[in-house]
Amino acid sequence: MKRLLFFPAIILFVFAVSCASSGTRITASWKNPNISNTTPANDSPSVFIAALVRSMEVRTKLENALAIYAGKRGINAIKSTTVFAPDFYNTLPSQDQLMSVIGRTHVDAILTVSLINKESETRYVPGSAYGYTPYPRFGWYGGLYRYYNYWYPIIWNPGYYVIDKTYYLETNLYNAKNDSLIWSAQSETVNPRSIDIFVRDYPKKLVEQMVKDGLLKK
Repeated sequence: MKRLLFFPAIILFVFAVSCASSGTRITASWKNPNISNTTPANDSPSVFIAALVRSMEVRTKLENALAIYAGKRGINAIKSTTVFAPDFYNTLPSQDQLMSVIGRTHVDAILTVSLINKESETRYVPGSAYGYTPYPRFGWYGGLYRYYNYWYPIIWNPGYYVIDKTYYLETNLYNAKNDSLIWSAQSETVNPRSIDIFVRDYPKKLVEQMVKDGLLKK
């Protein structure tokens, strides 16, 4: 489980409020071509969900949201926040230690979500000049200052700078029995307005992609 063990890459999510548009979209996905049927054989499939982020708030809310969507699909979800101790991420466990903890949950699959990159870009939003009316207003020409004072705040609306933040996430689905990668998807989230909005939108996009890729039924 090499992808799961990259704990030095786990960093804190910092969500920023921005005037720009926000949203999440899946940019790419991959399904193991050697797996013809990804549905567990038993009648009660189960998945271990692990959001690999240091922020306990983000981890808890994201795992809770993913677990809710799994439940709607008849999949029993076990969250890492209910299995791992609060200080679990402070040191890098061995593969045997990690798999032993997860193995005691007797799940069929393991779903991980990790932040793989973050970019910030400053852009300038130009101001706008109000249009000139062709109809003469000769009454204003009687005094310069009155004319200037009236038009100054209207003629020119100054521009401003905004910082766009883009977060790139990767979601992997592993077979808990043999540690093989079943499915992987990458996504980008631009200017998330809040953690709550993100965790409401992200699982929905993942489920839609899983349905499209044939992992889940419509």
